[in-house]
Amino acid sequence: MALTVRVVYCRDLPPHFQYLQLKKKLEDEFPGRLDISGEGTPQATGFFEVTVAGKLIHSKKKGDGYVDTESKFLKLVAAIKAALAQG
Repeated sequence: MALTVRVVYCRDLPPHFQYLQLKKKLEDEFPGRLDISGEGTPQATGFFEVTVAGKLIHSKKKGDGYVDTESKFLKLVAAIKAALAQG
């Protein structure tokens, strides 16, 4: 059973691109182990929120910005590994 990762982002071009980049990077890191979905908000909101197994791990609204550095990506990787270990 794949672990659920959900990304909510504004539909503007850069956030959508950020989502697609993140999705590919996570799929490369965890091949076949994740169910990654993205949802664009209907208006520009500044959202880029990542939940792992229902838990908010990354929030642009709370100051995290985009997942645009290795340390931010590794924070997600650690959360995913922990969730996968819990089964």
